Amino acid sequence: MTAPLLQMNDGRAIPQLGLGTFGISNEAAPEAIGSAIEAGYRHLDTAQMYGNEAGVGAAVVASDVPRAEFFVTTKLHNPNHLRDDVIRSFEGSLKELGLDYVDLFLIHWPLPTLYDGDFVSTWRALIELADDGRARSIGVSNFAPEHLDRIVAETGVAPVVNQVELNPWFANRQVQQANARHRVLTEAWAPIARGKVADSAEVTAIAERIGATPAQVVLRWHLDQGRIVFPKSADPQRQKQNLAATEIVLTDADRATIDTLDLGPEGRQGPDPLTFDWLG
Repeated sequence: MTAPLLQMNDGRAIPQLGLGTFGISNEAAPEAIGSAIEAGYRHLDTAQMYGNEAGVGAAVVASDVPRAEFFVTTKLHNPNHLRDDVIRSFEGSLKELGLDYVDLFLIHWPLPTLYDGDFVSTWRALIELADDGRARSIGVSNFAPEHLDRIVAETGVAPVVNQVELNPWFANRQVQQANARHRVLTEAWAPIARGKVADSAEVTAIAERIGATPAQVVLRWHLDQGRIVFPKSADPQRQKQNLAATEIVLTDADRATIDTLDLGPEGRQGPDPLTFDWLG
């Protein structure tokens, strides 16, 4: 079982469904990610902030799957936004991962109230890394439309993805529209709303009718609308179930029902990118 591929604006392909690793410890990562690789996952999403790059990399290196078949993402930690810190910390990520390159490197948060509001210089540093090939593709995470518009206007380089909070209760529509305007793929973090899908009567009714889990239904809803998702699970059975979302079928009515759950900003569970200023 494998995930479908989407083409990014730099011409490279990205698996549409991957494994999120937030909350998986460095010690637990090799086993948890090893079971995901065995199930068929090839897209692995980590971050400097997660503190588990070494465990993620160890699972990749220990696998019999060729490195070229993996798509490994990591993200810049918030204290590392200055140009020299971007380069230094990226080299540290490669060392932690035990890899010669990453497939995708992201600015984790824009931090518009810090660094004199200069996330453009941070983006320019990522462009340097893309130019020398150690970051095959570059993108952003948690960027609002005004942040995205600014980096594209000032550098002429659009991110390949923008990874944002997005689920049935927080559809983040303005960000999705801005992404589409710049040909930036939308990646959804917390795609099943941290398990909230299981408590939804609407989602559960669809799941029961088609013989799927509520998580599978919502993951398929994301996939059908062209988003990239990476649900997090260390449980081998749950990992297989999530990957099997690629095989279920929703109707237009099913998708429309899920669309009605959107609460706008009230549905947000994570921090607001316009004000988030945590440095760790």
